Amino acid sequence: MCRWAAYIGEPIFLDEVVSRPGHSLIRQSQSAAEAKTATNGDGFGLAWYDRRPEPGLYRDVYPAWSDPNLRSLAEQVCSGLFLAHVRASTGSAISRNNCHPFVVGRWSFMHNGQVGGFEAFRKRADMLVPDHLYGFRKGATDSEVLFLLALAEGLEENAPGALARAAGKLAGLSRDHGEGPHLRLSAAFSDGQALWAARGSCDSISPTVYYRWSETRKGWAVVSEPLEMGEADWTPLCPGKIARFEGDQMALYDLPL
Repeated sequence: MCRWAAYIGEPIFLDEVVSRPGHSLIRQSQSAAEAKTATNGDGFGLAWYDRRPEPGLYRDVYPAWSDPNLRSLAEQVCSGLFLAHVRASTGSAISRNNCHPFVVGRWSFMHNGQVGGFEAFRKRADMLVPDHLYGFRKGATDSEVLFLLALAEGLEENAPGALARAAGKLAGLSRDHGEGPHLRLSAAFSDGQALWAARGSCDSISPTVYYRWSETRKGWAVVSEPLEMGEADWTPLCPGKIARFEGDQMALYDLPL
């Protein structure tokens, strides 16, 4: 299972999330505390927003802890909205195209979780993606299909509904052709204006998501695991919910799965 972290607020250097905290995302790539596997070494990625509508994107297949370019980039890039991810493959190949975040236009998306038995129905899942979006299908992961289906379902107009419908289609394929657990999901995504985070599952086990407002930084951090061990002021996102963060405001919506 993967680990991820996102931030929206006043601009900060990426290393304030990626590498500097005691339980930073790079530390989590080696020693995650709330995942099935402690090691998440099958690639990493960053998507960040600055002066253009489309995000910058940097992804590679190396373990996050061993790539000096990642640390250098995180120390120099300053952004008010970014997504970062370290990957533990659940079956698909270790390749740059399978690393998160995924980007289409101004949208970026990253995911932790699984669609049960995806390899058994991957072709069927791909066929659900409409032609005008299928050209963006570069890798082989269930996460990328989920993103493209959410876009097709109207992510821009109604993010909670679009994500729920997309997830429901994949869970339905898993029930018919795959295996349990049919869907476990935590995800973060953005259009460059707001940051969304979702958590849910088809069973009783949902991947962790936490969020916290920093009065010092004037921003929200949304993470798979708290960035410092033992900190008590992180709020867990409830299963079956999706949160929208913009400015100093946070709104919660239902995510029926």
